[in-house]
Amino acid sequence: MSLQLTGIHHLTAITANAPGNLHFYTRVPGLRLVKKTVNQDDTSAYHLFYADGEATPGTDLTFFDWPVGRERRGTHSIVRTSLRVGSQESLAWWKQHLAGESIATGEIADVGGYPSLDFEDPEGQRLRLVSDGGQGGSHPWAQSPIPAAHQIRGLGPIVISVPDITNTEAVVTEVMNMRKARDYASPEGQVHVFEMGGGGPAAELQVLVQPGLAPARQGAGAVHHVAFRAPDQETLHQWTARLAEFRLPSSGEVERYYFRSLYFREPNGILFEIATDGPGFTADEPLETLGESLALPPFLEPKRASIEAGLKPLK
Repeated sequence: MSLQLTGIHHLTAITANAPGNLHFYTRVPGLRLVKKTVNQDDTSAYHLFYADGEATPGTDLTFFDWPVGRERRGTHSIVRTSLRVGSQESLAWWKQHLAGESIATGEIADVGGYPSLDFEDPEGQRLRLVSDGGQGGSHPWAQSPIPAAHQIRGLGPIVISVPDITNTEAVVTEVMNMRKARDYASPEGQVHVFEMGGGGPAAELQVLVQPGLAPARQGAGAVHHVAFRAPDQETLHQWTARLAEFRLPSSGEVERYYFRSLYFREPNGILFEIATDGPGFTADEPLETLGESLALPPFLEPKRASIEAGLKPLK
């Protein structure tokens, strides 16, 4: 059995307005703030994690809070983040809900085989609600303002933009062992779909080819990186060895406390991460009170006073 990623683990984006971000994502999409911590490489910045009711791997949408201008959109970047809901009826509910929050949306349409609804957050983060037909489990959050039947179930396909797919396809299929599933035409260009593990919308990377587009410049509203799931640390060791075998430069394994990570860039410069499912966000907080206070990994705990002094209030 070849080494397999099992799906999307999390996606990390950029906000320049942490209080506004917290207000929006807990109130409009109705996600749960499951970890309020800091960027471990830049402790002046919050790192906010939103997820389902049980902080399940594969449901985390996370944000670094950096005082930056807006993203300049372009290729060599992650351009659309999908969030899964359970049915086409839920998409109709969401279209009405977003309109009620004065959020502009596209029309409900088939995109690459899934009923979908596109919208953006207030900073221009490009989001897509996708019906997964109720595949797999879900863990609603009891305190969400969204009815349990319509709550976001987790991350769906992630769309990246590249000017030339040749080398990217070689890495995702030959190194990362993803399978080419299908292609589809979109208004922006041809999209090539690669799947991991059991496949389906929770385990797809979609590569949009846009040869005429200038490179993106990261900023607020951009995505920083996408992470893929490895079940455990032993599997991550195997991925580390595999990247070395293919002479693909990487960070080496990085201890993030809530999971262990391995970072590398695919040939068009987009940052990928492979992250373990465990130990998870209950490593230092009970499930019932996740996200209610500032959590710091043990190696940052001695600096808590100075870190807290440097952070702006979220509310």
